Amino acid sequence: MIFLGARRREETAGEALVRALFSEHAAAIAAHAFHLTGDRGMAEDIVQETVLRAWRNADRLLARQGSIRWWLLTVARNLAIDRIRLRGKHPETPDPETTSDVHHDHADHIVDAMTLSGALDHLPAVQREVVEQLYFLDRSVEETARTLGIPPGTVKSRSYYGKQALRGLLADRRAAQ
Repeated sequence: MIFLGARRREETAGEALVRALFSEHAAAIAAHAFHLTGDRGMAEDIVQETVLRAWRNADRLLARQGSIRWWLLTVARNLAIDRIRLRGKHPETPDPETTSDVHHDHADHIVDAMTLSGALDHLPAVQREVVEQLYFLDRSVEETARTLGIPPGTVKSRSYYGKQALRGLLADRRAAQ
């Protein structure tokens, strides 16, 4: 009897975690997944799978220090890569006239998205949050300021310095190639 009561409380806590993660992070995960895949349906599936994995790893997530969002975005990125690879192994019926251009453009888009995602990981957290809000979630300066609880001028300066840092990081990566 005691075991069943404890189990019910765990499920309730897990459900609460899933609701909280979904309400707070689903939009960012969806934007990130769509940016990587270019497919809204696939992005929605990735959001659901990411939140499911968070629920399965709730104990580790709650015990970890640092940003849960970046763990979620990393899981989403890995899922996107897996699905793109799988789609490459089992492509839909291709149209011979457009296949080469579409696959080339999509592959370039994936590489660019992964490169940008890696560069974002090297930004200071305050700049990364602002860049994510403005460019991944397509929020205005005012919306970003309200969401993050900072003045609009701070949003603008963090965005400026974040973009400058990204340009430098991306230039360094291009030079290394």
